[in-house]
Amino acid sequence: MTFKRTLVTSALPYANGPVHIGHLAGVYVPADIYVRYLRMKGESVLFVGGSDEHGVPVTIRARKEGITTQQVVDRYHELIKRSFAEFGISFDVYSRTTSDIHHKFASDYFRTLYDNGKFIEQTTEQFYDPETGHFLTDRNIRGECPHCHAQGAYGDQCEKCGSTLSPEELINPYNAETGNALVKKPTSHWYLPLDQYQSWLENWILENHKEWRPNVYGQCKSWLDGGLKPRAVTRDLDWGIPVPVEGADGKVLYVWFDAPIGYISNTKELCDAHPEKYGQWETWWKDPQTRLIHFIGKDNIVFHCIVFPSMLKAEGSYILPDNVPSNEFLNLEGDKISTSRNWAVWLNEYLEDFPGKQDVLRYVLTANAPETKDNDFTWADFQARNNNELVAIYGNFINRALVLTNKYFNGQVPAAGELTDYDKSTLDEMQHSIAEMIRLLDAFRFRDAQKEAMNLARIGNKYLADMEPWKMAKTDMTRTGAILNMSLQIAANLEIAFRAFLPFSSEKLRGMLNLPELTIEHLGHFNLLEDGHQLGEVSLLFEKIEDETIQHQLDRLARIKAENEQKAKQEELANWKPAAIKEATSIDDFDKMDIRVATVLDCQPVKKSERLLQFRLDDGMGERTILSGIAQSYPDPSVLIGKQILFIANFPSRKMMGIESQGMILSAVDADGKLVVTTVSREVKNGCQVG
Repeated sequence: MTFKRTLVTSALPYANGPVHIGHLAGVYVPADIYVRYLRMKGESVLFVGGSDEHGVPVTIRARKEGITTQQVVDRYHELIKRSFAEFGISFDVYSRTTSDIHHKFASDYFRTLYDNGKFIEQTTEQFYDPETGHFLTDRNIRGECPHCHAQGAYGDQCEKCGSTLSPEELINPYNAETGNALVKKPTSHWYLPLDQYQSWLENWILENHKEWRPNVYGQCKSWLDGGLKPRAVTRDLDWGIPVPVEGADGKVLYVWFDAPIGYISNTKELCDAHPEKYGQWETWWKDPQTRLIHFIGKDNIVFHCIVFPSMLKAEGSYILPDNVPSNEFLNLEGDKISTSRNWAVWLNEYLEDFPGKQDVLRYVLTANAPETKDNDFTWADFQARNNNELVAIYGNFINRALVLTNKYFNGQVPAAGELTDYDKSTLDEMQHSIAEMIRLLDAFRFRDAQKEAMNLARIGNKYLADMEPWKMAKTDMTRTGAILNMSLQIAANLEIAFRAFLPFSSEKLRGMLNLPELTIEHLGHFNLLEDGHQLGEVSLLFEKIEDETIQHQLDRLARIKAENEQKAKQEELANWKPAAIKEATSIDDFDKMDIRVATVLDCQPVKKSERLLQFRLDDGMGERTILSGIAQSYPDPSVLIGKQILFIANFPSRKMMGIESQGMILSAVDADGKLVVTTVSREVKNGCQVG
């Protein structure tokens, strides 16, 4: 189908903290590349964004800082909005879900579905903190993992073993914020019966949108194969949009329900303010000739492909998304980016350390875009791509072409000459890369499209190096001029090719070429600069990044990692509880164990074993050898030599790793999971019994 216009939305970031490179790589740079590309084609496009300012995370941040929730969202909305602007994310509107327009629009949307009988009401028992008087979300509940028994597992996942959980599975669940024990309490809410949309969704997605990315299509199919269930659209909370139904005091719209409606309300806000430029908001959301594209991360696939379309279908008059090019996650130096652990590169801090280098980060994030699987950002790769690609290839070509033109032709474009066979093959190569880049942009494959743009720079760099106009100038100035003319025409094409990816550098290059902003139609033409055209002032397009600059970033991450490890250890110790007492036993059973005192004469790791230590003991009756699986708790086992420890003397002997072990060393399991050998409080005779 041919569309008249394209509406592009990007996921609404939570206004409870700044944005980081994971956000930029996963959602906002890809969306911006696509929007800029459509604008270069002269298409009608609207780019909608905004801050998600409801939900529990912002209320937690407010309580931690001792300020109001509104103060939290005001601060981070402005910070996020500014960060996006500084990185060239070219929204037509970036608003917020606490706006009056959004509150009214979301409230009216709920009421329309409510009045048309699209919801069901259910009463369920949910975890409740009787001391604070709050119902809790899964993420705000912690407890002991039922699988690995780690303390502090979340109500939706154990970060230690990776198991997916529900709060009901946790052992001794408690409020993650206060530490209070929880109870179950009944509460009533309205639900969107997603099961009623199951067959429609199966046909709409699985049959009609097989072109969606495999990760998106696969996740949708997995959810549909598992069978959809009703999903609550309201919750008990004192922050959010009040449920517009009599008797619903203390209940607000669930953030997942109100946030995507923000796309619509933000569009309405823009169109109402500038109807002469953008028209009516209904045209963007209800006209079948509008193409709707959602750019999101993989954690939002279900909401944008299953839940939000069901909300739109329930209302009945809205268009549905044509594509949802979701990315996977970006890691940082091999570890998952985490806001709570400060394991991130924050956009506002990046610009303090790398002023004016927005395009370097945009380039690296696009080159490493997690389009089909999780990918990794490293500072070494960041430096290498800047120095070896942006500087050594693209920047080097531009600088040489313009500097040589200044040197030999006073900064004026020399006359074009008759094309040689090598010239023609170079242009053919470029036309192929241009066609491939456009094909990839249309297919949302931005990483590969940027590769083709850099390939154009490689072709230009090779052409200039092979032609060696600095040597040609000694004998044939006419041919020198022809070579530089073609090089400058390639430079003009590079400005267009890179504009969607590197907007700041392209603007700088336009100034150096003294060119107006050309369209995508000009790409592939090599007569963009007329003979005699005066170039602008030349400067370096990119700068080399030195080792000490990168080391500064690595040192910062090392400090954060050490702080996180220390904090995790403290939290683990704080949340530690003794294991449950085993079932009752008798004195007779205890008397069967012959526990004695011995002095450690020697203690060494067992060769070819990561787990075992070999003890040589003086047990008062001679010497004996015992193997114990505590090597990981004692990286330096020599610290045990000379200590008096406890062992079970009548434990049956057995061979391990070819060594006979004559008993068992007694150890205690500490709160951090490490084993600690038991000792006596004062020196006693070796061989003394414990009883």
